[in-house]
Amino acid sequence: QVHLVESGGGLARPGGSLRLSCAASGRTASAYAMAWFRQAPGEEREDKREFVAAVSWDGIGKRFSDSVRGRFTLSRDNAENAVYLQMNNLNPDDTGVYYCGALVRFVNNDVRYWGQGTQVTVSS
Repeated sequence: QVHLVESGGGLARPGGSLRLSCAASGRTASAYAMAWFRQAPGEEREDKREFVAAVSWDGIGKRFSDSVRGRFTLSRDNAENAVYLQMNNLNPDDTGVYYCGALVRFVNNDVRYWGQGTQVTVSS
């Protein structure tokens, strides 16, 4: 079992930055590829969460959605069991609840464990 807790969400102005953190606990946490997803305002279905970015268990492999590539960066610290999403040049379309997930495999978006989410609001 892996337990995930997100933090770092809040309000940002367009063009601003936020850094999200995902703290993982559990004996096998560092063995999982990790990813961030987001859920748009008003969307309640879990299967409608949008993929944002993923990092392999060793931090070497990374992939990003087209909508965030070049603006967001992703890193992980296995010694701290943490994953970080640095979000730059934010725009209102980035608004939503951001979820951290432990992936079944790095190459696809099937999530084995979810965090509880953190709200990101981009507004002037």
